[in-house]
Amino acid sequence: MRGAVIHAPGDVRFETLDDPKILMPTDAIIRTAVTCVCGSDLWPWRGLDATDEAHPMGHEYVGFVEEVGTEVTSVKPGQFVVGSFATSDNTCANCRNGWQSNCLNREFMSTCQAEYVRIPNAQGTLVATDEVPGEEFWPGLLAVSDVMGTGWYAADAAEVRPGSTAVVVGDGAVGLCAVIAAKEMGAERIIVMSRHETRQRLARAFGATDIVTERGDEGIARIRELTGGIGADSVLECVGTAQAMRQALHSARPGGNVGFVGVPHEVQIDGQELFFSHVGLRGGPAPVRRYLPDLIDRVLTGRINPGKVFDLTLPLEQVAEGYKAMDERRAVKTLLKP
Repeated sequence: MRGAVIHAPGDVRFETLDDPKILMPTDAIIRTAVTCVCGSDLWPWRGLDATDEAHPMGHEYVGFVEEVGTEVTSVKPGQFVVGSFATSDNTCANCRNGWQSNCLNREFMSTCQAEYVRIPNAQGTLVATDEVPGEEFWPGLLAVSDVMGTGWYAADAAEVRPGSTAVVVGDGAVGLCAVIAAKEMGAERIIVMSRHETRQRLARAFGATDIVTERGDEGIARIRELTGGIGADSVLECVGTAQAMRQALHSARPGGNVGFVGVPHEVQIDGQELFFSHVGLRGGPAPVRRYLPDLIDRVLTGRINPGKVFDLTLPLEQVAEGYKAMDERRAVKTLLKP
């Protein structure tokens, strides 16, 4: 098969790779319908995460089951399935508590920008649709496998409630999906911190009521101004930088909550400052599997369309251009077609 391999910062190649095989009785092999480039993939692309040796890339996927291991009974060959970037058996104590991304048998997906993918823990990870959905739904379902599920978790962790005010820090695909989530959870006011006009338009289409272009202390001051000097009920941090985390923590009101889903890079939190702020803080890898049935239904019924975050579509063999376009902010998110 063919797939994407990163060799060094700025060096992603489309290469011939070994076909995936069933290694464990809990595995499945899927033929990729569509895959994509994630904002978190840009960390190694930019050299901010080390690439010690060449390795495949990608953790978002939807596709058709080709083969299953002997212990997999929840899906069968021919079915269209959606999974998560973190695999889970869905039976351990952590999974039963709703934290499938912290499954005791968790494996993080990392080979999905390819024509075929081996899915560990397939029994608990994959959710099949009732029938093969029309291709117009594939981008939305692909978003559910990560960015929509992650945006939903940001809103859930920040305890967005009907009638509340939410702030979204970050206008990438996760941040934009977090706007959808906040809207679906009933937020009356959704303030998005963004400096990019095209992303601002999409945020408003998804339900944003206000845009804040300032950053740092100016951005915090603007949020305070918009919220009567108090701060927001819920803040959804969808970037992962130190500046974004500081903006999030200082934009929440006393008793408010911050949900952080951006993978942290050089983020440090002052314990004493957090203590006296009365701000709640929860984050981590999103337990996407918890939300899959609900989010799949919302996409297939047309209630939400997170597939709109894909504003560039390329054949899989042009995956390197997909990385470049996102790195240069010519695209929010690149959809790849095998």
